[in-house]
Amino acid sequence: MTVRFRAVADDLRRDIGEGRFAKAQRLPGERELAGSFGVSRATLRRAMALLVDEGLLAPRHGSASYIRRASPMVDQPFSRLTGFSELMRLRGFNPSSRNLDLGVFLPSPEEMTSLGIGPEESIVRLSRLRLADDVPMAIEHTAAPARFLPGVGEIGASLYDALASTGHPPTRGLQRLRAVLLSDEDAVLLGVPSGSPVLYIQRIAYLADGRGVEFTRSYYRSDTYEFVSEVTPARTQRTRA
Repeated sequence: MTVRFRAVADDLRRDIGEGRFAKAQRLPGERELAGSFGVSRATLRRAMALLVDEGLLAPRHGSASYIRRASPMVDQPFSRLTGFSELMRLRGFNPSSRNLDLGVFLPSPEEMTSLGIGPEESIVRLSRLRLADDVPMAIEHTAAPARFLPGVGEIGASLYDALASTGHPPTRGLQRLRAVLLSDEDAVLLGVPSGSPVLYIQRIAYLADGRGVEFTRSYYRSDTYEFVSEVTPARTQRTRA
């Protein structure tokens, strides 16, 4: 038994390293894996426990184990209005995206309030999984007035580039950050265990004339992002008696 589970651990470690599960962030279920290796589920569990101890796998009770892949570390200035693609290129990573949802809709009450638009104005909603060097980094849900964008199919990889192409680049923004726990669905997309803590950022960007041009809600992996902001002492005014 001891020799067998270690052999399975060696085979599984090799398969992960050679990219057998490259298109997934978590392993198949125990029954499927045990069948593929021709061992009992008890033997498979011992092999996987060994890989958990090594830090190669992250276990989740009641679900398949997640693969711990080496992830890019990004420090992002919190006081600078920067798009994901631009930031990744500046940090030396190759940015990419996978569209989760894209279309033209009427705005929700929250989108109307955030963008300062009426109920009859069309907006583009764009939800994307953002990746750096093919590693999932963030999930973004964006809404923008359709009149500021080219055709939906012409947005491309960078929303800010698309806005600039129509003469509507954002010039300032308001961001709010807090920690939240991921849902099961979003955890699968980001390749982390369900309930993992992430950084939730809500951003409203404005044109130079003050009109709202972007409303984005993002979930950033807390193990890949550090937000940096320069701070200075508060100025105090002394009142002379």
